[in-house]
Amino acid sequence: MAKMTQSQMIKELAAATDVPNKTAKALVTAYAELAVKETKKNGMAVLPGIGRLVRVDRKARMGRNPATGEAIKIPAKKVVKFRVAKVVKDSIVPPKKK
Repeated sequence: MAKMTQSQMIKELAAATDVPNKTAKALVTAYAELAVKETKKNGMAVLPGIGRLVRVDRKARMGRNPATGEAIKIPAKKVVKFRVAKVVKDSIVPPKKK
């Protein structure tokens, strides 16, 4: 099964909303830029119906070089995580029934 490309997604959105492909592409681009801007500013951006982007601060820690087994220090850093909304998760992978 092939993955959906950005151009395929834009064509689907344009068809679903009866707007030109150029308008749909501008909307997708603006949505992505807004999510990045909000995550930078507030540390979190909510994407309604999809999930949220969250900036997380990782602490410094000790790790191990897998090739030599030597202990190395991994510095602290900031990473971005995506947390999927429960509705989306349950619709893709239904919860087990008890």
